[in-house]
Amino acid sequence: MRLKKITLGFIIAAAALPTAAQTTREEMFADICKTAGVYYAYPAPEKLDYTAAPKGYKPFYISHFGRHGSRYLIGENEYTDPIEKLAAAERAGKLSDKGKDALARLREIYKEAEGRSEDLSPLGVRQHRGVAERMYGAFPEAFANDKTISARSSIIMRCAMSMVAFGDRLKELNPTLKISYESSQKYMPYLTGRTEESNKYTGSKGPWRVEYNKFRKAHTNSGRFASALFNDQEYVEKHVDTDELMWEFYWVASDLQNMETSISLYDLFTKDELFDLWQCFNMQFYYGNANSAPGNGVVMNSYKPLLRDIVERADEAINDPSIAATLRFAHDSNIVPLTALMRINDCAVATDEPDSLYRHWTDFKVSPMCANLQIVFFNKKGGTADDVLVKFILNEHEAKIPVTTDSYPYYRWSDVKAYYKKILDE
Repeated sequence: MRLKKITLGFIIAAAALPTAAQTTREEMFADICKTAGVYYAYPAPEKLDYTAAPKGYKPFYISHFGRHGSRYLIGENEYTDPIEKLAAAERAGKLSDKGKDALARLREIYKEAEGRSEDLSPLGVRQHRGVAERMYGAFPEAFANDKTISARSSIIMRCAMSMVAFGDRLKELNPTLKISYESSQKYMPYLTGRTEESNKYTGSKGPWRVEYNKFRKAHTNSGRFASALFNDQEYVEKHVDTDELMWEFYWVASDLQNMETSISLYDLFTKDELFDLWQCFNMQFYYGNANSAPGNGVVMNSYKPLLRDIVERADEAINDPSIAATLRFAHDSNIVPLTALMRINDCAVATDEPDSLYRHWTDFKVSPMCANLQIVFFNKKGGTADDVLVKFILNEHEAKIPVTTDSYPYYRWSDVKAYYKKILDE
């Protein structure tokens, strides 16, 4: 009877949670910025809505994994290529008035972006400072006195800058904290490493690529888009790859929300066009980073070393009250398989249906810019290691895992550890 009550309580509590899965066309149309997928700027909560800990329990340690914050596009050419194509048409007198306006906007956008490819944007800095501040405010006991924090990042500069922005805000809130920062190749194997088998599956010859290419071709309908920018169809047919141009505009349009500029390019697309392009992006990201059915867990299982580090560092902190937190900073392609491996919410959903994928798994709900997973540990005065509770927070919303509990969203660490040990031993 008790088991039934526990299970029912878990199901009821879990039903109210935001998930990584279901989205609708209507949701996307209501906020077209979501069609940016993993380029979606972090939707910081106006206030945290966390469930109070069971009586007598206080937070003492936080294990964290964060994606870098908002950034500029990876390559300088992602800005210059569409500029050059429209500039060539302008010289030939083949741009429409809308095309001329689009070119002027691209040139203005590039004034901010020039020389900043791959860089963390000012918004990215603000995002991480905000997450750090809210974490500190929600769990002040974990950061009391002169406790120590280990902060490690990918060697990519935007990750290191995100780490520093996060740590600096914590130090401002409590100057006595002792934070050690490292961005080193030493930590890359568990922060970002993947197995050879995983790389083979996700690479250019991966078994899902043929289906993806068909899906992308069917969902890239660039005729209307191109006809709005140019005034001569014959010129377009001879000189412009309209599908390629549409995708180039999509990347710039998607990333503008991560920049300081107020310029938008979304008016150049219809909502249906953006939704279709996003579906392609969502599919590519899912098959390349999550738990697609054909992959049989190959990608997420690459992150067992990271999960092992999470477990080992947690046990270390349980035995050493001087440790406040372990902070890790890397990329979207790391937090997505990690949350799948850890079975956070429904991040591990396995499907092989491209047309309905967005109804089951959604990139921007797992990893917007500045995505973060917080695992918060609680103990009580006079308690033992067996009394430690833990809760999971994905993007500052309480999350579930498939472990039985009678006090959701709190789980016994001993139960969680046993569950993850089985995953690590598989």
